[in-house]
Amino acid sequence: MIQMFYDKHAKILITVVCAILGVMLATQFRTNETRKANIPYQRAEDLSERLKVVEKERNQLLLEIQRLQAKASDEVVAREINMLKAYAGDTALHGPGVIVTVDDSKKVSKPGENQNLYLIHDDDLLRIINELRASGAEGIAINEERLIAVSEIRCAGPTLSVNNSRFAPPYIIRAIGDPKSMETALKMRGGVIETLKFWGIQVTVSKEENVVIPAFRGTHTFEYAKVGEGGTE
Repeated sequence: MIQMFYDKHAKILITVVCAILGVMLATQFRTNETRKANIPYQRAEDLSERLKVVEKERNQLLLEIQRLQAKASDEVVAREINMLKAYAGDTALHGPGVIVTVDDSKKVSKPGENQNLYLIHDDDLLRIINELRASGAEGIAINEERLIAVSEIRCAGPTLSVNNSRFAPPYIIRAIGDPKSMETALKMRGGVIETLKFWGIQVTVSKEENVVIPAFRGTHTFEYAKVGEGGTE
């Protein structure tokens, strides 16, 4: 009788334990399923937040690119304007080059000789200027007068006129460019300096590391010239 009581009691306990285990297993299963369902949602939220951050960074980079492009464009325009001013002679220049000093001959002319052969003339300076330009001079001045496209060099009695300013010898020509090339062009055999020295004209060429050339002091005016259609013809 007692044994039957214990057996029945044991069966009840086993049944209760099994029921509890069943409930626990079911609960655990539902919890795992809920977690699995929440993981994609959490990942989607994380990706969404990351996308917002990346888009913000991209927009900031785009703005920075636009700012840099605008700045670069302004710098390019500024450089072009400065270059055009330099070509027009509106700004002073400095750089390596040569200084050429030209003075009248000290020789006494022989009876019957033309005294003008021993004096410097406008065409003498023009020949020197042409040689300097042909050898790559990027800027030239005579006695502090900057030479530009409309500059004139002409005789004015015993003096020379440069940009309507009169100068007496000696004439100092400053040119910026490759010093060696310019010196070689001036001193070539049979060249301008050799010809001038034949008549006793005094010419010296000095290579310099830094030659300073002033800006053009006159004005640029066009009375008859007009820009062609399109600006490039």
